[in-house]
Amino acid sequence: MDIQGKTVLVLGGWGLVGSAICRKFMGEKPKRIIITSLNKSEALEAVEALRRDFPKVGKDFFLPWWGNIFVREELKDIPREEIIGNEKYRTMIIEDIVDELTRPVLKRSSLNRLLMKYRPGVVVDCVNSATGIAYQDIFQVSRELIKHIQKARASRESNAPPDSELLDVAERLLCTLYIPQLIRHVQIMYRSMQEAGTIIYVKIGTSGTGGMGLNIPYTHSEEKPSSVLLSKSAVAGAHTLLLFLMGRTPDAPITKEIKPTAAIAWKRIAFGEIRKRGKPVPLVDCPIETPVELKASLRLRMNETAQPTGKTLRSVFIDTGENGFFSRGEFEAISTPGQMEFVTPEEIAENAVFEIKAGNTGHDIINALDNATLSPTYRAGFLFNSAMSTMKSLEKQHGVDSVAFEMLGPPRLSKLLYEAYLFKLCFGDIRSVTTTSPHELSRRLYELLQNDPDLRSQIISIGIPILLPDGKSLLRAGTIKIPPYRGEDELPISPESISQWAHDGWVDLRESNMKVWRNRFKEIVRMVEILPEEETSSRTMHNRDYWENLSQIDPGKICGWIFTYEEKGKRMKA
Repeated sequence: MDIQGKTVLVLGGWGLVGSAICRKFMGEKPKRIIITSLNKSEALEAVEALRRDFPKVGKDFFLPWWGNIFVREELKDIPREEIIGNEKYRTMIIEDIVDELTRPVLKRSSLNRLLMKYRPGVVVDCVNSATGIAYQDIFQVSRELIKHIQKARASRESNAPPDSELLDVAERLLCTLYIPQLIRHVQIMYRSMQEAGTIIYVKIGTSGTGGMGLNIPYTHSEEKPSSVLLSKSAVAGAHTLLLFLMGRTPDAPITKEIKPTAAIAWKRIAFGEIRKRGKPVPLVDCPIETPVELKASLRLRMNETAQPTGKTLRSVFIDTGENGFFSRGEFEAISTPGQMEFVTPEEIAENAVFEIKAGNTGHDIINALDNATLSPTYRAGFLFNSAMSTMKSLEKQHGVDSVAFEMLGPPRLSKLLYEAYLFKLCFGDIRSVTTTSPHELSRRLYELLQNDPDLRSQIISIGIPILLPDGKSLLRAGTIKIPPYRGEDELPISPESISQWAHDGWVDLRESNMKVWRNRFKEIVRMVEILPEEETSSRTMHNRDYWENLSQIDPGKICGWIFTYEEKGKRMKA
């Protein structure tokens, strides 16, 4: 891809890798670079540093943006601790990550607003997403919730007042759930880049352990490795697989991921004040004459024991950006051969930009997965006809048609299979449907179901209701697949909801649906008839032979065509 003249968005542009990537882009002459960071001061600092290094590009070439890309615009500048501590904000977070991805949820996202504002052609994501999500520490919140549940149970047995904090802690746990947050983030990233016209997306990922294994000696607690650290790796792996799927989506941007498996260093080496999370480390002292006596229990927090000295920790340090300040001893220990070692941000930037320019570094994880996964095989394709032949013989032998069981999912597939099957029973071939009015189609299908109780029973017994032609009457079993159960036993009915449910998983006998089906069959006829009569080449699979010269209606083939062409669900890579 030619980067020249393109708007580039670097998420996490203040960090080590983000800064290096911004500098590397300068040789490619982009139109402008948007630099983002969580905090305003970091975004402004990054832009100021780049403007000093490249003074001739103009003040509007480097543009800052700041805020949390994982939350809605309204919350993007509020610290995570404040969000989790506020009932109103928690409700917003839960709505945004647990409910379905509706248009309002998408449009109020800070990430969507950012992408819609600048519409970048290139997005490089240097945000350490796995750390940001996993270090919310679901285990600690879970332990707190367990304590409150035990307390609530005890109070119930003793008729004591209920635990007033139980609901708050439960909400905090919902806000901390890793997978819903990650899924929603990738969904919003995909939809937003698709809408913004982004051409290529490169993620700078992580292995979670700096390339080390389960024996990693750097951990967060008495566990080795800690659950929190393994959560980071788990989230990072889940993120990669979601990007793998995005890379197989035809209308998604070209998707790549570079995953460093070493420590990343460094930004600067200096002597000065040691800062942790942006704040100096205060020095305190516990006089040797007044030690804390170890008795029956150990208090984890005792603010009254050590006295402030009025000084802060100062020393020689190596600044590793987002990972903080390391001492010489710490850096030497992790960089020792056989330990975590390190890779420079400039090397990562070089690989990222080369991949964007369609180079092959050999370090794109998505491409590696593409080549390592076991794809559909020639042998399986060869055996397909044998399987179909055997099933058709058994259908004929037992006098049944094998249509749908609602085990594969989604319910929409079962609904479409049975609708196509009804057309097969009533009309036999594709052309007959195209020459029949929607009213007559609806009448014929209704009459068939009216006179065939066994067929009705098969359909509704697998959880697929039948919406009758009046659009107000439903044949159904005790449980139905659509709408899915999400904690509510009753849902309000409206014309819009009926149409949505019918689309998703109800056999729909209304004339409006008959019109849709007639147009589908007309399109299949059109695609066949534009082919020359003598066409025998390999350019298309859906030729006259595939459709058996339009003489039959095969529900499986019809639904495969719908998912491929009408719903744009075609497999991108074989």
